[in-house]
Amino acid sequence: ISVPTSLTRMGVSERFWHHEYWLPPGATWEDMKESADVHYPQPQDLLLCIPGALLLIVVRCIFERTVALPLGRRMGVSDKLRPKVQPNATLEDFYILLGRTPREGDLISLAKQSDLPVKKVETWFRHRRAQDRPRLMKKFCEASWRFTFYFTSFFSGLALLYDKPWFWDHTVCWLRFPQQPLPPALGWFYLLELSFYCSLVATLPFDVKRKDFKEQIIHHIATITLIFVSYCANLIRFGMIVMLVHDASDHILELAKMLHYVKWKRVCEAAFIVFAVVFIISRLVIFPLVTYYYFVTKFQLFLIICLINTFLMILQLLHIFWSYLIVQMIFGIILHGA
Repeated sequence: ISVPTSLTRMGVSERFWHHEYWLPPGATWEDMKESADVHYPQPQDLLLCIPGALLLIVVRCIFERTVALPLGRRMGVSDKLRPKVQPNATLEDFYILLGRTPREGDLISLAKQSDLPVKKVETWFRHRRAQDRPRLMKKFCEASWRFTFYFTSFFSGLALLYDKPWFWDHTVCWLRFPQQPLPPALGWFYLLELSFYCSLVATLPFDVKRKDFKEQIIHHIATITLIFVSYCANLIRFGMIVMLVHDASDHILELAKMLHYVKWKRVCEAAFIVFAVVFIISRLVIFPLVTYYYFVTKFQLFLIICLINTFLMILQLLHIFWSYLIVQMIFGIILHGA
């Protein structure tokens, strides 16, 4: 994209917010002037996501201690007793700095340094790894919090959009864009979603690290970027539809996790199969073939649309990756059940 000569004389902030980057050809920020009755997205509103994320972290801590923890205990979630390792500075330094699973040569060397038999060194590392594994109650509390948020988010979003004609007919979603006034409820919903994903990023170092940890980081960054950019460019309608499509399956997954932690095997398997069906339909059918299709076909290309396209494609690749894992797990459930 070539930059007009006039832009080179502007300051960094003015260039960043120039309408040619954010709005379709022919539209300017003047087309979105606010009045007493008509409101449009204001980028500075998104700064509220910082206190919003902090507030959600506080709410989460209170929720986990006062709701999730007692619920988990009542449902029979209990942590296994784990053997405590004897303090050993040599082994601890290796564990922290060089690796949790030493090779055979390292075991022999560590045994000599610490004046212990090799078998005892092996046992020490096995117990030390077990000590660091997240406890079942912690997993249950995290899943409970996410289930509560995703459940509330999905059905709140559905309540906000069910009477909007552009939600059911995507062909009218783009009418009069970007001059689409922002209803306050949609603005607050956007801010809540952004605050939630920012809170997830902030708590990543303290949360349970799963096998798809790197993919989760990519997902959170892509989601935060899409929410920020779509709000600033007044793509609220499209953004709301995308968020609702994605939230459709998340609460079912967290429910399945909770059932797994309380060892309700059959109910857990049923919930996971429902999740798999909803996930695949919403993210491999509705999202790419309906929602994303209209987005691609209704817009002229400009900078922000190209950026959104890029991050939507990243999300879709993640959907395909997770769908592959889900299908593998479904086959595992079927074969194990057989």
